[in-house]
Amino acid sequence: QVHLVESGGGLVQAGGSLRLSCAASGIVFSINTMGWYRQAPGKQRELVAGITGGGITNYGDPVKGRFTISRDSAKNTVYLQMNSLKPEDTAVYYCNVLARTTWSPLHWGQGTQVTVSS
Repeated sequence: QVHLVESGGGLVQAGGSLRLSCAASGIVFSINTMGWYRQAPGKQRELVAGITGGGITNYGDPVKGRFTISRDSAKNTVYLQMNSLKPEDTAVYYCNVLARTTWSPLHWGQGTQVTVSS
């Protein structure tokens, strides 16, 4: 079975930074597209970032230029570096296995809360 475990969420002031980690198991990590979705209160879930096995990245418009996704195949781990955080980034962030070409979520982690104060 696929197992995705997020960590690194927390409370940060606007303008600050956080780094999320996602440890994956039950998949051939090196050939899977991985990424992050988020869901804020009262809002739809949205793609934050994705990265293919070959390192091609995709970012949602609200986070472009501020967030960076990366992966470490040796550790079966995907990261999300979040800089210049804004209150509107407050959400539960989910690690996902994503579908090739569409970036749609196939598997979900349990989520980690990110709260950005004004």
